[in-house]
Amino acid sequence: MKRFMFLITFPGIILAQTQQPTAPASPTVSINLGPPGADMAANSVQLFLLITVLSLLPSILIMATSFTRIAIVFHFLRQAMGTQNVPSNQILVGLALIMTFYIMSPTFRAIKEQAYDPMVAQEITLSETMDRASVPLKRFMLEHTREKDLALFIHLSKTPKPQSRMDISIEVLTPAFVISELKTAFELGFLIFLPFLIVDLVVASILLAMGMMMLPPIMISLPFKLLLFVMVDGWHLMVGSLVQSFY
Repeated sequence: MKRFMFLITFPGIILAQTQQPTAPASPTVSINLGPPGADMAANSVQLFLLITVLSLLPSILIMATSFTRIAIVFHFLRQAMGTQNVPSNQILVGLALIMTFYIMSPTFRAIKEQAYDPMVAQEITLSETMDRASVPLKRFMLEHTREKDLALFIHLSKTPKPQSRMDISIEVLTPAFVISELKTAFELGFLIFLPFLIVDLVVASILLAMGMMMLPPIMISLPFKLLLFVMVDGWHLMVGSLVQSFY
């Protein structure tokens, strides 16, 4: 009887052992930096420099493009209208980014054609790519930087006077460009404040003449400022003026 039961169960045991699921192979990830030796060390340095540039990309986008001027002007506009957090910071920053990419599109296109495409085709090295990419960006920054600001930072850096504007280093050009953009943005903000300030003064004078001194003038002037801004198509004028200021 035992031999009979063994003969019955033995094929099932063999079949169960053959049908046991095998453990799936664990995925592997490998990074190949090239053949060992000097080339491997050079590729490692290039990878490190590329990661560094990518980490600094947000700062470059803010400080070396048209973003600074646009964001500050939008902030002054919201303060002049007195609408508190309307439009919100996310909307204003998003609109400033869209306008920045629109204004900087010729510069970005030149960087792609002169630096990025040859690098992808392995025609130039990473250092040559960075040198070529800085030329269109430097040309844009020089067009919107005052000579007075350039002279200031050249004097502070104690470097020899460059032979031409394109010979100015990016370390000297960037802070000069930033303070030039700040000055231009504050000038535009002052011009934006004037019509809204006139509305506030008129409303405050009328309320004072009527003896309604306890009523905040901002509650009465805000609808009139919004009406004025809508009637003159303010966003169209604002965006058009900002874009034209870079051409």
